[in-house]
Amino acid sequence: MSLKEQLRTDLTAAMKARDELRSSTLRMVLTAVTNAEVAGKEAKQLSDDEVLGVLTSEAKKRREAAEAFADAGREESAAKEQAEAAVIATYLPEQLSQSEIEELVTRTIDELGVRGDGPRAMGRVMGVLTPQTKGRADGGAVAAVVKQQLAAG
Repeated sequence: MSLKEQLRTDLTAAMKARDELRSSTLRMVLTAVTNAEVAGKEAKQLSDDEVLGVLTSEAKKRREAAEAFADAGREESAAKEQAEAAVIATYLPEQLSQSEIEELVTRTIDELGVRGDGPRAMGRVMGVLTPQTKGRADGGAVAAVVKQQLAAG
């Protein structure tokens, strides 16, 4: 069963169980997937990896919105966004911890032999790391660790 089919099946189950949060979140996610499918010149079916990319993007939007609401003192809206992010997270692979990201970055820098090259090596390191961390870590968090380690030399 593809990831999109799984989302549809889970939406049906959530609707039958009258789980408002889960059903509304899955509707939003499926709408985002459909929008991604029809974007561009030709409509196409997304692969599971592409659907995972949409899920990752939607989860990031929810986290950022929750943070913005919390900063503005709108705790109820922040809690709703966090709950939606938690529903989406159940479909994402397990996220890498900060220490796992640091270890992966260190190993990649050593394998490429770019320690001491400074920020110029950022593109090469990220080019290798991005496919390894896609869907498992926020790109901004990975880039920050790479930047920190390259600056440290």
